[in-house]
Amino acid sequence: QREFTQKKTFTSWINSILAKHTPPYVVSDLYTDIQQGHLLLDLLEVLSGQHLPREKGFNTFQCRSNIENALTFLKSRSLKLINIHVADIIEGKPSIVLGLIWTIIFHFHIEELARTLACTYNQPPPDRSSAVDSSPKASRSAKKSAKIKERWKMSATKALLLWAKEQCSLHGSVSVTDFKSSWRSGLAFLAIIQTLRPGLVDLEKAKARSNKENLKEAFRIAELELNIPRLLEPEDVDIVNPDEKSIMTYVAQFLQYSKNLPESEEDMQEKVREAMDWLAAQEKKLAKLLVETENETYYQKYKEMMSFMETFNQEKTPFLPVLSSKRGEAELSEGQQQMREEWDKVISQINEWKAKLDQMLPSPLDSIEAWLQEVERLQAEDLPDLQDPFKAMSVFREIIVIFKGLMDCFDSHLDTLQSFKNEDEKNMPLVLPEKLEEMRRRFSNIRSTNPSTFLEYHYGLCSAIANEVKLKLNIWDVKYGAKESVESLLENW
Repeated sequence: QREFTQKKTFTSWINSILAKHTPPYVVSDLYTDIQQGHLLLDLLEVLSGQHLPREKGFNTFQCRSNIENALTFLKSRSLKLINIHVADIIEGKPSIVLGLIWTIIFHFHIEELARTLACTYNQPPPDRSSAVDSSPKASRSAKKSAKIKERWKMSATKALLLWAKEQCSLHGSVSVTDFKSSWRSGLAFLAIIQTLRPGLVDLEKAKARSNKENLKEAFRIAELELNIPRLLEPEDVDIVNPDEKSIMTYVAQFLQYSKNLPESEEDMQEKVREAMDWLAAQEKKLAKLLVETENETYYQKYKEMMSFMETFNQEKTPFLPVLSSKRGEAELSEGQQQMREEWDKVISQINEWKAKLDQMLPSPLDSIEAWLQEVERLQAEDLPDLQDPFKAMSVFREIIVIFKGLMDCFDSHLDTLQSFKNEDEKNMPLVLPEKLEEMRRRFSNIRSTNPSTFLEYHYGLCSAIANEVKLKLNIWDVKYGAKESVESLLENW
């Protein structure tokens, strides 16, 4: 049953994609049609927008070559093709073919769509590396630390599920917890349609109907009104354990529809106004907090900051799409420019508050904090420009000396942090445990990235030296002529 449903769903999805191909292509039997390789290449060309190499004929060698070209392209996109071999596809083995198509669907359709949800759902923990660096104008250090933040990125599956939950949460009792039984009643599909296109669905009437009636109605409306291809039939979903991959493939099309909905200028202006009001409220709240905690202990100041940041992170989520608009300065309206300036102002004030608190840490934690910041700053810096090799070598050598000098203090600072007695003479805590844990976590991050950073600097140094050698060779070749004499000079040099 599961294999049959996947074959039908995946075939319908492929046909909806290949309808955009020139000329259009229609798959009649997935297991048979895929064996020649042309189907795979056509599908990947439409999805990627790239032209892929292919053999035009249909003999065994040409079919094998086309399939190999398709798999090579997928591997170049860093896709893991576990146990997927050319011979199995040529034979049309169902489990292998379905596994390959699902890999393609997940990467090109679901993951691509989920990335558009990243700014809303992918929130790193509320420590120094998270909320205060959320400016729409991303800093160089933020880009540099992107790899570290990967660990907090949620899966595309979870992002899609959260999006579906969000659409359904607007309609009371409609609950979505998975991509299986939650969809059996058809109410979740109808709720999403009602959110995307209010007025097309009567959810109260739907609650009195059977599962199959609701599913039939949802698929009919989605196809006729939203132009979403009918990938499923009621009998595919109204079973004890519906196929998760088939439902995900279908639900992703609703997300695609939502991304294509045009946003009116009036709606955008309203969102900007709401964001401006929220930012103004945050600025007032922050100013009030600074005054109220002026005479408090470091412990209390930091506790208040943590509380403020936790609320700030939660409340900013609905505003992130408009705050992180990718429009250039010239395309922004006056209101959007003001909003962006206000956002930068609030983030700057938060960073300033955080920096002052770090300077107020009790000894010896203040010195350790300063050391952590210096190492992190060095790790986040862009590499020197290699166009001037001689200058680059000098900069690299200087950085390596500084970096080695800082890392020589790693163990002693970590030992001091681990042995820090966190209480005053009245046995009250000096520092919030969360701050100490954050500092330990930063030590772990430095330890894990230290070798790669050090190697990166050395690689840069070697590259600069290599460029200098090439420059010398070119000069010597002009001045001294023969290759042998230049090589002798190079060896001596």
